Amino acid sequence: MAWVLWFTGLPGCGKTTIALLTKAMLIEKGIDLKILQLDEIRRVITPVPRYSEEERDVVYASLAYMAKILNEVDINVIVDATANRRSYRYLARRLVRNFGEVYIKAPLAVCMAREAVRKADFAPTDIYRKAVENNAPVPGIGVSYEAPEHPEITVDTDAMSAIDSARFIVNEIIRLFEEDS
Repeated sequence: MAWVLWFTGLPGCGKTTIALLTKAMLIEKGIDLKILQLDEIRRVITPVPRYSEEERDVVYASLAYMAKILNEVDINVIVDATANRRSYRYLARRLVRNFGEVYIKAPLAVCMAREAVRKADFAPTDIYRKAVENNAPVPGIGVSYEAPEHPEITVDTDAMSAIDSARFIVNEIIRLFEEDS
């Protein structure tokens, strides 16, 4: 049975890097999947994003529904998206039959330092600097981030490398979802 895992955490915590590493490791084991990367999808849904609460409601509901549709046709999915409110992730949990949260945990200061130098394909740049200087709505600064209460998997990227985090996640995916397949 296909599964959906939502990789959540503050911007700059390592979600995208770890999602890509996890995908590569799973493919080596013969487990295929699709990554839904919010920063890429947002360019279609909201080409000129305002990052308002109303816009976030629509974007995250759309993302949860995309994951549901892929899951229904037996495609494994990693959702790579901050989803700063638990309600966004709870919606996906209600929609998807085989769902889990992966909390990519890192202190805000670490995320800010990483974000300042990252070269992401789709993510906006300098978000923390803009949040501090211009009151831009960024989870962790000016917008709350609600960490998962009971994530199926947690990695602390301040203590673990991206590659070790991905290895741990792969082992947990196999334990949680693949052993009885």
